[in-house]
Amino acid sequence: MLCFIYKSLKKEELYLYLDKKDDFSALPENLFNSFGPLQFVMELQLSLERKLAREDVSKVMAGLENKGFYVQMPPVMVLSPLRVANTQLH
Repeated sequence: MLCFIYKSLKKEELYLYLDKKDDFSALPENLFNSFGPLQFVMELQLSLERKLAREDVSKVMAGLENKGFYVQMPPVMVLSPLRVANTQLH
């Protein structure tokens, strides 16, 4: 399955996968607007055998098949309890 990947220039590490290049018509308007300006990153051939760095390829493929797009959210930073305790002491 071929997909086209765009990154948000407004929010770091926010990516959009599309099933058709430059066709944003499948996205709800409020979601599309929340991305801000988008920059094309790459064209990628997906398969169940292919590993992606931060996403489950089967979920990406399902999103593309069912909705025509998939959103990769930025990673969530979780502070360890020790780090939180140290920041509260200062």
